[in-house]
Amino acid sequence: MGKIRVATLGDEAQEKELKRKADARRETKKSKKSVENLDEGLEANVPVASSSEEPIEGEKKPKQKKQKDASEVKPKTRSKRYKEVAGMVDKTKLYPLSEAVALVKKTSLTKFDGSVEVHINLNVNVLGEKKDVRGTVSLPHGTGKKVNVVIADEKIIAEIAEGKFNFDILVAHPSMMPKLAKVARVLGPKGLMPNPKNGTVSTDPEKKAKELSQGQINYKSEPENPIIHQSVGKVSFEGKQLVENINTLLDSVGREKISRVTITSTMGPGVKVAIV
Repeated sequence: MGKIRVATLGDEAQEKELKRKADARRETKKSKKSVENLDEGLEANVPVASSSEEPIEGEKKPKQKKQKDASEVKPKTRSKRYKEVAGMVDKTKLYPLSEAVALVKKTSLTKFDGSVEVHINLNVNVLGEKKDVRGTVSLPHGTGKKVNVVIADEKIIAEIAEGKFNFDILVAHPSMMPKLAKVARVLGPKGLMPNPKNGTVSTDPEKKAKELSQGQINYKSEPENPIIHQSVGKVSFEGKQLVENINTLLDSVGREKISRVTITSTMGPGVKVAIV
């Protein structure tokens, strides 16, 4: 049912003014979307009524969204336990690798056997025009994670087509690549499509599968940033094993390309490492 207005006889000027304001309010609502599109470079051709305009009798004011003040945003807080172990790490110090590994094991917070990760910042001046760094290396003590590697064949392809993925890495002979094309749209987004760049396409897939299951890893830098993140073992590993795994990775990347190295356990504080 529409709104009922009482008109006073002989007061046409007041009635016209009320009508003008009602029309202006309707035009303001219609132009709201156009006004929001101004930020995207679109032109809003509908005139916007002044915000100082008086509200029309019988109409509700539009609700305005309350914007959170910067002071209302709560900063991220760390647990008491995290602060305790973080206090054991000198953030200004570059630790020798063996000391850094011992500190990472000591500051591990998880109840489960967490991973030890290496974060490598690359030197952009040395990289030059080459924006990405990738490679393959076999860690002498593996990563501690059981990797299920399978070789592509007709049966595996049929299972993939049915949505079954009972593997972590898929290795293929070059002759199988045309047959894998029909499931490429499924494998690609999951990062499971065999690729010559990471060594999962091989003329000797049996040998490659064995290497990958025994600790061979593929590493690469982020698409837009010269940083490599790589797991190199478990907290339960002996310190010597972790040191050997990390040194093997750094040698593979090339120490001359590295500007900074930080190691950490799952959810633990980072420890900076001196590069030698």
